[in-house]
Amino acid sequence: MRKLDNIRQLAEQANKMAPDNIRENIVGSIYKQSHRISRAAISATSERDFKTEKIDKVLTSKLWGFPIMFIMLGTILWLTIAGANVPSSMLADFFNWIEGYLTQFFTMINAPEWLHGVLVLGLFRGTGWVVSVMLPPMAIFFPMFALLENYGYLPRVAFNMDRLFKGAGAHGKQSLTMAMGFGCNAAAIMSTRIIESPRERMLAILTNNFIPCNGRWPTLILLASLFMAASFTGITATFVTSGILIGFVLIGVAVTLTVSWILSKTALKGVPTHYTLELPPYRRPKYFDTILRASIDKTLLVLKRAVFVAAPAAVLTWILANINVGDTSILMHFVQFLDPFGKLLGLDGYILAAFIIGLPANEIVIPVLLMAYLSTGSLTEVEEMSKLKGILLENNWTWLTALNMMLFSLLHYPCGTTLLNIWKETKSAKWTFMSFIIPTSIALGVTFLVATIVRAFGWV
Repeated sequence: MRKLDNIRQLAEQANKMAPDNIRENIVGSIYKQSHRISRAAISATSERDFKTEKIDKVLTSKLWGFPIMFIMLGTILWLTIAGANVPSSMLADFFNWIEGYLTQFFTMINAPEWLHGVLVLGLFRGTGWVVSVMLPPMAIFFPMFALLENYGYLPRVAFNMDRLFKGAGAHGKQSLTMAMGFGCNAAAIMSTRIIESPRERMLAILTNNFIPCNGRWPTLILLASLFMAASFTGITATFVTSGILIGFVLIGVAVTLTVSWILSKTALKGVPTHYTLELPPYRRPKYFDTILRASIDKTLLVLKRAVFVAAPAAVLTWILANINVGDTSILMHFVQFLDPFGKLLGLDGYILAAFIIGLPANEIVIPVLLMAYLSTGSLTEVEEMSKLKGILLENNWTWLTALNMMLFSLLHYPCGTTLLNIWKETKSAKWTFMSFIIPTSIALGVTFLVATIVRAFGWV
């Protein structure tokens, strides 16, 4: 009779609990019982496990876990950005050198000007910029990410983030795919295969784009340094720019969690599966094998897809800028059509046209924008920062324009390579379209709201 009363009391307590709490208690009880059995049956002959537990108390604690994560992220981003500057510049100079010889060759054979424009100024120059911008950051980020994975830290990141993603109706492993997005969203889509639940994997696919990839970092860094940190100099300006970038990363994470929560209550309704993870021991990674594998398997694969998608865009850009309808190029007609809508968003028609043409690869957004402003007829790059800011100010840029372009760059639709990967992974036109329309709607809504508020208070 007493056992029956105990069962009834437990049933009453369970009814008062939320479903998530019931599952947590069950999983927690199973883990605690397993831990007691293992401690009673297994005798430790080494202090390695105890050292691991001591480290984990810090790395996975509620107090220190997240600050350490942000320090790690900041360090990786700083090394990626700072380390990629020199090789990116060297690659750009190398492609410029080859372009000079290609131009001489086309001149020598008396090739038509349009053929030189399409193949050299369009195809070669556009593809060269994508390679010079994407290759160095990926060659730094992916190996560092792989080293953290091999060392055993990334499972701790997933453990820390599990609470946030579970609260949003998603899976803790989504934090790993989200982190991969810092290097390349296209690669991150492939990494969602580690999530077993189809529903939670789809959540990760639909929200991964809100993390800035290396194609968007140049735009964010450029505008943050030119406008947001303009009143600072030297190392102070570097720290201010880094702080602004971390702020935009946090905005991306917040949007990721919010959209995941909304989708988990609507289109992808369901209960999050539990992430029961026995944290692996820390181990020394095989540096050479890890770096080589990450460079070949991930960097070159993503770069190949990016070039495949970006090359046609470069050709299209040259054609739009050099074919006139009346006295105006097709590109300028397009800009004039978009301009009224762009002004509502705190932007302009040139910026919207650059983003639309830059759909295949985010790296070409700034060059296309400069080409439209300068009416050069080909992809353009300005080397000196002061000249670049002068061009933007001459075209009526303010800090609101820079802010909303950064927000739009952070939140807008995935690049062509990422969309291609989404289609390959989901085999669904519906979900590929949803992955395009959801971030686009958010980007338009956020920039319109910011522009409206700023103008209402007369801050610009």
